[in-house]
Amino acid sequence: MTQAHRSDDYTPDPRRWRVLGVLVVALFMSLMSISSINVALPTIQHDLAATQSELQWVLSGYALTFGVGLVIAGRAGDLYGRGPLFIAGVAVFTVAAVWAGFAHEPLYLNIARALMGLGSGLLSPQAVGMIQQYFRGAERGRAFGIFGGVVGVSVSIGPLLGGFLIQAGGPDLGWRWVFFVNLPIGILAIAAAAIWIPKPLLNRNRPFDPQTQSATRDLDPIGAILLGLAVLAVMLPFMESTASPLVWLALPIGVVILLIWIWWENRYKDSGREPMVDLHIFQVTSFANGTLLASLYFLGVSSVWVIVALYMQEGLGATALQSGLVGLPSSIVSVFAALWGGRSVAKHGRKVVVGGLYSAVVGLVLSIAVVWLHAEGLASEWWLLFTLSFIGFAQGAVISPNQALTLAEVPLQYAGSSGGVMQTGQRIGTSVGISVIPALAFGALALADWSVAFILSFVAIIVVVLVALAVAYRDLRQRHGNAYL
Repeated sequence: MTQAHRSDDYTPDPRRWRVLGVLVVALFMSLMSISSINVALPTIQHDLAATQSELQWVLSGYALTFGVGLVIAGRAGDLYGRGPLFIAGVAVFTVAAVWAGFAHEPLYLNIARALMGLGSGLLSPQAVGMIQQYFRGAERGRAFGIFGGVVGVSVSIGPLLGGFLIQAGGPDLGWRWVFFVNLPIGILAIAAAAIWIPKPLLNRNRPFDPQTQSATRDLDPIGAILLGLAVLAVMLPFMESTASPLVWLALPIGVVILLIWIWWENRYKDSGREPMVDLHIFQVTSFANGTLLASLYFLGVSSVWVIVALYMQEGLGATALQSGLVGLPSSIVSVFAALWGGRSVAKHGRKVVVGGLYSAVVGLVLSIAVVWLHAEGLASEWWLLFTLSFIGFAQGAVISPNQALTLAEVPLQYAGSSGGVMQTGQRIGTSVGISVIPALAFGALALADWSVAFILSFVAIIVVVLVALAVAYRDLRQRHGNAYL
């Protein structure tokens, strides 16, 4: 793979910052909806008389459709234009959110949530691809930094906004407004995208066929179906880990389908056609290392807030609001860390990510110390406000800079599909982490209390983060001192 998108005659598009503004509005909407739904689950269960399984699918249905469609949507954006698919994703998400708000029974709510996940899966790789398309070098790092800052803001505001809407609207209407609030944001994002995303540039980066001397439009439908089935089969057992043990049969089936997909993609390319994912992209070591690092990081750190919430509410008897406030300083720190990381990644490269991973380890170790000291009656649990802030710094210093570094050498015509591959790894890592780590905690509760369960879970997370740190050091060595490339 060559760095085909890097050219000496590159001229910055004057509309690029307006394009970024459109992207972050849509990102804010989708992520705020994810974080706000967590505080709405109890009132949804009460108002719709939902079973625990139906309530689980409010989260799982979204995660599955989101993860399954990422690479396919990214490839489609590479071929047919990222702007139209971005607008379509925002529209699907917005309409589905309104449908969710009007749902009168769990089935309709879960269908709407699955469609919301589909919309997010459609718009997300287009956003990453357009940052690749409109920004270069140090500016790309800053753009990803702003992108990451919006992640921190939306994650921190979501639970607080959700709690406010539920309190203002009451148990019957409040949770519905958690969905309805997406309508004005979605309309704004669609209108801004239609006006500001330059239409003449949408199809400029379609793969070129040297035999026909024309741009190709090969979506590789069989490859798309195989990868979608593989991701679905791999994620399903972790999302439905409390269901029948037979659901775990989907995991080896998913691995087999994945191997078939790899064979198909190589065969498709050997036939002279454009595969959905050119697997030679993994020969770009920065992409392979960054994708693995991101998957490991999300596998570990995504479960931190699940464990903290369980420890605060079930272990200490805190309210949901108190539990949410524990993570607020961390979210605020992550915003500033993302902006700093975006400015610094062009100069310091992978060292920014390495520093973020060390910060995560420090935060995890200090949090273990706080919980142990609290169990001994020597410290307040509210010291977690401070210790978890180190993890907030890691969020900002790892996620966005790693995105910029991972995609830096990827040819532009694969920006959407490669971004989808990376995000799929993140989704799979998240689904595995939030299944395995809490299961470890509940297993410890059979023999001990929540303090021990918390400590054991955080030790497991530290192990995963240390493996991610080893991958970061490997990538640092392979870059041979080149900070950004």
